[in-house]
Amino acid sequence: MESLSVLDMFKIGVGPSSSHTLGPWNAATRFLETLGNEVDAVRALQIKLYGSLAKTGAGHGTDIALMLGLSGEDPVSFDVDAIRPTIKSIRDNKQLLLDASHRIDFDPEHHIRFLKDEMLPFHPNGLEFCATLSDGSQRNEIYFSIGGGFVAQENQSPNKTSGSVILPYPIESALDLSRWCKQTSLPISGVVAINENTWRSESETRAAVLKIWEVMSQCMYIGCHTDGILPGGLKVMRRASLINKRLLESADYEDYSGWRQAIRDNGSGFAYTLDWVSCFALAVNEQNAAFGRVVTAPTNGAAGVIPAVLQYLLVFREGLNTDAPEEDLILRFLYTASEIGCIFKKRATISAAMGGCQAEIGVSSAMAAAGLTECRGGTAEQCLMAAEIAMEHHLGMTCDPIGGLVQVPCIERNTMGAIKAITASQLALHSDPASAKVSLDVVVKTMWETAQDMSSRYKETSDGGLAVNIPISLSEC
Repeated sequence: MESLSVLDMFKIGVGPSSSHTLGPWNAATRFLETLGNEVDAVRALQIKLYGSLAKTGAGHGTDIALMLGLSGEDPVSFDVDAIRPTIKSIRDNKQLLLDASHRIDFDPEHHIRFLKDEMLPFHPNGLEFCATLSDGSQRNEIYFSIGGGFVAQENQSPNKTSGSVILPYPIESALDLSRWCKQTSLPISGVVAINENTWRSESETRAAVLKIWEVMSQCMYIGCHTDGILPGGLKVMRRASLINKRLLESADYEDYSGWRQAIRDNGSGFAYTLDWVSCFALAVNEQNAAFGRVVTAPTNGAAGVIPAVLQYLLVFREGLNTDAPEEDLILRFLYTASEIGCIFKKRATISAAMGGCQAEIGVSSAMAAAGLTECRGGTAEQCLMAAEIAMEHHLGMTCDPIGGLVQVPCIERNTMGAIKAITASQLALHSDPASAKVSLDVVVKTMWETAQDMSSRYKETSDGGLAVNIPISLSEC
């Protein structure tokens, strides 16, 4: 059984796509690790992209991610403001400093090949590194970006997961999770917290998860205060900053804390709250589209749903009947959400290239619905019911990014996913799960079956849907 941690589901990285940007970046890092001491012997390097990576990689920044990864940069800490000058230098000089130590001739126009008519059998997101060494020998490695920043090789487990440790409460399905909650009388977050102790101390996990929220919330704050046009050629106008200005008008604040207080003080009512939930989600995914610092939740394309719903909970505190410290609410929310995401990853997919957008926005909405429900006092069964409701109404959602960019309809879909999560939580809290006709496990199974039935044209290839009905070539973008 694959063991996944909350830190596997939530990864700090760079936009715009976990599968097309973060995954290839991680694959490049893994290739450098495979080369080891042979890095200095590399004389030539070519990368081949297959399937969805080839068809929409240019719009998703796959080539950029590969060059940064091969340069030895870390997606967690690399200064996002340095992306453009770094890539410009590589392109202008036609050279790459491999692993920050060994300079080779490298022209991305010739050495990164987008093989749009070829696909590898294991997964639609395939890429191959072909290195020629000084003695004439070849070092070839094939990787697959399988969603959420996870990378695997054929017939091998994904890299950089928490591995196959023996957990106190192993969970493969919602039924397993429900059983452990009943046996221990713990909420979902309590079961997750104990499992996390297998990998690290409680204080280390707490600090890491709170850091995840810090990155999420800062991304949201920056997005709400950055205007202009998103890069890529579609000329999509940022809207979060415009909404933020309109809602706060002349409110005076200097930092993130003051901003949140201003939100509380400057309005009320359903429409006001709804506007802010949308604004929060837009802000994150506009940052994501602009190669900003984001957190996979569980992917980059769906990165805005969970921060928007958690921020909604913390700012407006609707339905909260607790005086628990904010940090405890953050931990409970993200622990619960992560376990729902793990179930979908294990039993279905979180990759749009495999399952369409139901695998991204649908999963993130289910995760957020469960986290919100627990923080509002819902039982474990109500949390699972909320997740089921949220996914049920995303079943069949296609992935059809215009121009291969994570902008239209991707950014707006995060607002819809956040609203559906809140609605699903409301319904679950007013329902008796014992009378439910559909379980979370059934919905996960249905989502996977739907993914398998779905045409590949609607799986992140930009070969169908809005992507062809609003025909904008990648060359224009």
